[in-house]
Amino acid sequence: MAEKQFTVIDKAGIHARPASQLVNTANQFKSDIFLVYNGKDTNLKSVLGVMSLGIGNGESFSIRAEGEDAEKALAALEETLKEQGLTD
Repeated sequence: MAEKQFTVIDKAGIHARPASQLVNTANQFKSDIFLVYNGKDTNLKSVLGVMSLGIGNGESFSIRAEGEDAEKALAALEETLKEQGLTD
């Protein structure tokens, strides 16, 4: 299992476009991947699940990956977060 915490820096929070990019990245891996926020977790392979959390600017969340390619998945998702301007 791999897990890492992040803080949103985008003024709009995690909105539709970057959420879609995160889901696309997550779906490239076999591991189970979860977005954890405010005591709730959702499957990061679901845009609706990600959007339902309503993560805003300045909020902290973590991504947890469980499976054979968990470390690679987490690294790729971290890169996607940076590319989308969600985290630094």
